[in-house]
Amino acid sequence: MQQNSIIFMMEILGTIAFACSGAMVGIQRRMDIFGVCVLGIVTAVGGGMIRDIMLGIIPPSIFYHPIYLIVAVLSSCVIFIAIHIGKKHKHIPIAMIYDGLMLIMDTIGLAVFTVLGVNAGISNGFRHEMILLVFVGTITGVGGGLLRDMMAGIPPAIFVKHVYACASIVGSFAFAFLYDKIRPEHAMLVGFCCVILIRFLAIHFKWNLPKI
Repeated sequence: MQQNSIIFMMEILGTIAFACSGAMVGIQRRMDIFGVCVLGIVTAVGGGMIRDIMLGIIPPSIFYHPIYLIVAVLSSCVIFIAIHIGKKHKHIPIAMIYDGLMLIMDTIGLAVFTVLGVNAGISNGFRHEMILLVFVGTITGVGGGLLRDMMAGIPPAIFVKHVYACASIVGSFAFAFLYDKIRPEHAMLVGFCCVILIRFLAIHFKWNLPKI
């Protein structure tokens, strides 16, 4: 029961974080409130839907639990209203706040959904399929952001941003590897912290993968 409560709280946290990041991309692309909400929803639940289809969960579980859609819409609307109000006050550094909030929300969402993706794979009987668990964890973490960027018409973050997908891969592997070596919730926390740490180190030190 305690583990289920922890997972539910993480799902809500991840949904809020990714919905906010999706909404902010929509606002930056000058979409109306409907478009902002759509991007918020897609970012929040897109990775989970891809994960469920991969694991054979049809229809995806999001359609059985509308709470996540409701939370995503509400989070998107709150961001839309907050930024709309903020732009009317010229003394508020909107650009600085936007960049910082986008970074935090995107990183938290990535970390949360990475470990939730691995946990879903384990719960569906794939405990010893390490490659599958890492792939499912990574696609759950980056899938929503990938769909968001494609719909917004910008280069997907996983291909251009500071060690983005690689952080998810490391976090997925850490959680899957430690799952039966320590308490599951502790293994989940280690995977979560790995993603957060790698993302912020990459941003602070400007780490990037080689490109031409």
